[in-house]
Amino acid sequence: MAAGKNFICSQLEKQGFVSLDLDKTAHEAISLCTPQILAAFGEEAKNRGISLLNADGSLNRRALGQIVFSDKELLSRQEAIVYPKITQITTQYIEENREKSVILNATVLFKTPELFSKCEKILFVKANFFKRLMRAKRRDKMPLRQILARFKSQKNLFKEYKNAAKKLDIPIELIKN
Repeated sequence: MAAGKNFICSQLEKQGFVSLDLDKTAHEAISLCTPQILAAFGEEAKNRGISLLNADGSLNRRALGQIVFSDKELLSRQEAIVYPKITQITTQYIEENREKSVILNATVLFKTPELFSKCEKILFVKANFFKRLMRAKRRDKMPLRQILARFKSQKNLFKEYKNAAKKLDIPIELIKN
């Protein structure tokens, strides 16, 4: 979160790459999976006094984030609902752009082995904690506790990427931003 992936991606787009922002793809997938998410997390939200719906009836992603980023098991349950849809949308994008060099701009791509295995190279973008915190506060306007919970859930990402890349013999490059 807030490491600078979007900036690096924009620089590569200037060189002719096309990209898919998997954060946006996840938002689309979450929207498409709203009924399943409400069924899976409605009781948990009720117990915490959190409303999962906005006034317009759409899913409140921030409220969902408060729930799922607080517990690894809950996050895994949400991922089991959403990741298959993300994989479907992303695979379609790659197929539609098969004549181009495609970038998958993603935080946790290693959690979707089907997509990860399609990569020729991994660029892992990293920034120091303070820089990430300032970016996240400015950009996302989330409570500090929620930002820190997301940072904690992403604590060992580089290690996860290295392990996944090694298994599939995909080169990985660390970019400090």
